[in-house]
Amino acid sequence: MRKKKLSRLLEPGFQLYFVCLVLFAIASAFLSPWLGGAEGVVIILLYVYFRRSNAQRQKEILKYIDNITCNIDVATKDTMINAPLPMVIFRPESDEVIWSNDRFLQLTGEREHLFDTKLSSVVPGFSSRWLMEGKTECPMEVELADRRFLVFGHLVRTDEKGAHSFLATTYWVDVSDYSAVREEFYGSRPVCAILTVDNYEELMKGISDNEKSSVVNAIDEHISAWCKPTGGLLCKYDRDRYLFLFEERFLAPLREGKFAVLEAVRGVLNPKGMPATLSIGIGRDADTFQELFQYAALSVEMALSRGGDQVVIKNKFNFEFFGGHAKELERRTKVKSRVMSSALGELIADASHVFVMGHKFPDFDCIGAAAGVCAIARKKGTPVYFIKDPNPNPASDMVARLSALPEYKDVFLSPQDAMIKADSRSLLVVVDTNRPEQTLSEDLLLSCNKVAVIDHHRRAATYIADAALNFHEPYASSASELVTELLQYLLEPADLLRTEAEALLSGIVLDTKQFTMRTGSRTFEAASFLRRAGADTGDVRKLFQNDLEGTIARYDIIRNARLYRDGIAVAVVDHTVGRVTAAQAADELLNISGIDASFVLFPDGDRVIISGRSMGDTNVQLILEKLGGGGNASAAGGQIPGEIDDMTRKLLTAIDQYFEEEV
Repeated sequence: MRKKKLSRLLEPGFQLYFVCLVLFAIASAFLSPWLGGAEGVVIILLYVYFRRSNAQRQKEILKYIDNITCNIDVATKDTMINAPLPMVIFRPESDEVIWSNDRFLQLTGEREHLFDTKLSSVVPGFSSRWLMEGKTECPMEVELADRRFLVFGHLVRTDEKGAHSFLATTYWVDVSDYSAVREEFYGSRPVCAILTVDNYEELMKGISDNEKSSVVNAIDEHISAWCKPTGGLLCKYDRDRYLFLFEERFLAPLREGKFAVLEAVRGVLNPKGMPATLSIGIGRDADTFQELFQYAALSVEMALSRGGDQVVIKNKFNFEFFGGHAKELERRTKVKSRVMSSALGELIADASHVFVMGHKFPDFDCIGAAAGVCAIARKKGTPVYFIKDPNPNPASDMVARLSALPEYKDVFLSPQDAMIKADSRSLLVVVDTNRPEQTLSEDLLLSCNKVAVIDHHRRAATYIADAALNFHEPYASSASELVTELLQYLLEPADLLRTEAEALLSGIVLDTKQFTMRTGSRTFEAASFLRRAGADTGDVRKLFQNDLEGTIARYDIIRNARLYRDGIAVAVVDHTVGRVTAAQAADELLNISGIDASFVLFPDGDRVIISGRSMGDTNVQLILEKLGGGGNASAAGGQIPGEIDDMTRKLLTAIDQYFEEEV
C-alpha cells in the first residue's frame, strides 16, 4: 500500500502533455488525415516508451529507498546497542524496564538484561515525573554506581490493545568529574565571620587584671577550639572582636552543631558570676573579600541589635538567624544617649520640616514617643507634623487629648498631605518600629532624604537601612523610654507639656506591664523625669481602664485558652475581636501560675491577628518571626494572611521548632 502511494508520488506528471499532443493530432486530421494519423502513431509510440521507462525508473528509485531504509534501521539498531551513552527504555506508568543497552547494564552490574525489572529498584530515588510533565532533562543529578549522571529523555505514545500508553527513552550522561569540580569550587569559597563578646564591658567591670586575663583566656580557648577543625584563619583584632576566615564546606557542619561555641562561651563566668555572651556575624556568597567583610559586619550588627548571644548569616539576598534564646541584658550607656540626642537635635534644627511617624495601628508607646519628638522640634523652632492613622486604634484617646492642645493645632497630617509638604530638607523621624512595611506610610518613608529611627524592637531581616540616625536599643523597655532619655539632654522638664509627659509615661507603663517587665534603672530614671515634667500617674492609669463589654470579651478569650507543651497557653478565637482586647487577654494569661508564654489568635478578614506575650524565658519574637511577625522577646505580634485553622497549626509547629532549636 505504501509502495503504491510512493509510486504515485514518484510518477512524473506528463499526462497534460499527452493530452495536448492528442488535441494537436485531432486538429491536424481535419486538415490532413494522413498527417493526423502519423502524429497519432508517434504519440502512441511515445506513450509506450514513457510507460516502460517510467516503470523501470520507479523500480530503481524504490530499490534505492529500500536500501536506504534498511541501512537506517541497521544503523539505528546498532547505534542504540553500541551507543557511547547508557540508554534505557521503560514504561513511566509502571516503572517497568523494556530495554537497556550494554553500557547501562555495566553500570547496574547486570550481565544479561533488566526486563520486567522496576527502574526505581535499580536506581533508588529515580523519578520519571519530569518526563510526564513534558520536560526533556531531569532537574536533578542522579547517582548510580558511585557516579553522577544528567538524564535526558523523551516520551513516545503507543497504542497497545486499544489503550494509550507511553514509552520513555532516557540517555544518561556521566558528569561525575564536572560535579566534583563544581562541589570543590563551591566548597572552597571563602566565608568571613566576625565574633564579638557583646557584654565585654560588663564582664570586666570591677575585677582585677589577673581576673580579666583569666576570663579572656577562657573565652579565647573556647573560640580557638571551635575554629580549629575548619583549618581556618582566626585573628583577634580588638579586645572583644575576632576575625575568622574559613571555607564554605565547613559552614554546614557548624550550623548542624547549632554553633556550639555560643553555649561554650556562655559557660565562662567572671568572678561576680556574670556569664560571657558571644555574637557572630557571618558573610557568605560575595564576589569580593571587601563585600564579604561588609556582609559579616552587617550580620554582627544585626545580631547585636536583636539582643546578642546569637548567630546571623548574610548572603546576597537575606539574613538567617540562629540562637537568640538567652535573656537580654541592659547594655546601654548614657554616653550613647547624649551623643544621639546631640545628633538628633542638629538634624531637627537643620530640617525645613520634621515629620514624625509610627507604625500601623499605633499604641500608647508609639504615640508617646512621637509626642516627645514633637516637643524637641518645638524647642528647636522647626515646624513639626505628626502623621496620623485615620483608622481607630488603641491610642485614639491620647491622640484626641493631644489634638485639643493649642501647640498641636494643625500638627496632625495624613500621609498624603505630608508627601505634598515634603521637600529635599525634610526630616522623617520613625518611632517604635524599624521595619519599612510596618510604618504608616512606606511611600513617605521613600520620599524623605533624611530619616531618623528610634526603636526598641529586635531588628528583623527587613529594616530601615541608610538612616541618618539610628537609635536602636533592643534592651530598652519602650520607645518612649528612649525618647525620654533624649529629652533629658535637649530640654528642661518645664519645656515638656503635661499631656506629652503623660503620653510618654503611658508608653512606658504599657510596654513594662505596669513596671513589672523589661525594667531597668534607666526605666525608672525616665519615669522620674516625666513625673517632674508634670505627668500624673492617676490620669495615666485611667487611660488603661476598660469598659465592661471589653472585660467580658477578654475573659471569654482566656476561658478558651488551652495549654500546649509546658507553660505555653494558646487561645484561638473563631470570630473577630478587638486587637486591644486580644493583647490584654494575652497579658492576663501570664498571671496564671505555670504559664510562661501566651498566644492569642483571631481572624480579621483574610488575615489572622496574633498576639504573643512572655514572662521572659520564652522568646516569643523568634516564634512569631517564623510566621512573618515580629516584636521583642517578651511581646510580639503579627498580621498574617491565611485561615485561622491553618495559622494555628503553623503556630504550634513554630513553637515546636523553637524548643527543638533550644535543646
